[in-house]
Amino acid sequence: MTAPTLPTTMTDDSAAGFPEVEFGRSSDGFLAARVADTTFAMLPARDGRHYLATGWCIGRPISEWKLSDFHGRSGDLADEAAFRAKVAENAEHQREKRALGRRDIASTANTPWGPSQGATVYAEGVVCHSTAGHGGFHLSAERNRSVHSMLRARGGWYEEDEGWSIVAITFPNLFTSYERRCAERTIRDSWPDAWEAIFGTMLQPGESREKDRRAFEQEHAGDWIVVAATASDQQPGFVEVVATPGGRRGAGTEERRFLVPSDEYRMGRFR
Repeated sequence: MTAPTLPTTMTDDSAAGFPEVEFGRSSDGFLAARVADTTFAMLPARDGRHYLATGWCIGRPISEWKLSDFHGRSGDLADEAAFRAKVAENAEHQREKRALGRRDIASTANTPWGPSQGATVYAEGVVCHSTAGHGGFHLSAERNRSVHSMLRARGGWYEEDEGWSIVAITFPNLFTSYERRCAERTIRDSWPDAWEAIFGTMLQPGESREKDRRAFEQEHAGDWIVVAATASDQQPGFVEVVATPGGRRGAGTEERRFLVPSDEYRMGRFR
């Protein structure tokens, strides 16, 4: 059956005319969208599911796009409505980011991750550096004093994987709504004690990965937990696993090995 043709949808910011948003169907019939130079697709996964794929600067019309144009993978999608919500979220993010007026500058500063190859100035004393392998923020001494003591890094360097979120919750006016939501999630997941102290609230089960991990390890401290697994070469259809008490590692830790039927083996959230 031929997929129905989606109407092209355009939205823009009334003040800046940015970004243009376009929906359509690819040459393979999958749902796709463009937000300025960022491109998205709703691609099939296993068991009838879908995932959000991303690309960059595809110059051709959406009707000519192919699977090979997409390389990034950004999570599962429940349905078309979820896809459209993700596209709208990105459009909002790009509009707000443009309004913030961040400036890209040349930089050769020394960072904990190597020489800077360029930087983005968010505000005076708040600079994000890129390097060959990693990157992150540097806060001036004055700016760094504004960071809560439980999260403050000596020297004012905050790496781009998780540490950036500390900068974002400290200076929320310098970040988009989307970035602030991601930062809050990262702080709850990685530094739950700091979150609870700063915001005066107790995180419940399911609200913090780190807090849930601690609870899991406490609950299963006396259980045998898998620390390594591989498909069995000698017993097809089975997974060979190595388990230790409480999932502990290190010299002198007792180990046991088990064969588990492949169709019964599932990786849990914490092993």
